[in-house]
Amino acid sequence: QVRLVESGGGLVQTGGSLRLSCKTSGLLFGTYAMAWFRQAPGKEREFLAAIGRNAANIKYRDSVKGRFSVSRDNDKNSVYLQMNSLKPEDTAVYYCAGRWEDVTTLFTAATRYHYWGQGTQVTVSS
Repeated sequence: QVRLVESGGGLVQTGGSLRLSCKTSGLLFGTYAMAWFRQAPGKEREFLAAIGRNAANIKYRDSVKGRFSVSRDNDKNSVYLQMNSLKPEDTAVYYCAGRWEDVTTLFTAATRYHYWGQGTQVTVSS
């Protein structure tokens, strides 16, 4: 059974930082591209960052470039999202997702990802 479990969310003030973690099990992690998405109330789920299976290939949403950083540890079957300079508009539920990496292209569409975590809430106060 494949499981993705996010952690690290919480309440932070504007300008603060959080590091989200996503621990996976039940899949051959080193063959999966991983991604982070978020969804705010009343809005569609949006792509934030993706990382290829060997971390050589990384893609970010333009609005988080320079503030967010994605990384992975294949030995720990985990992917991370370091978030700095947080803003109130970053408030959302954050999800990690995975897809078996059959091509080197990193996808931004949620429909391309096969497995999802349950999400972790991030709230940024002004």
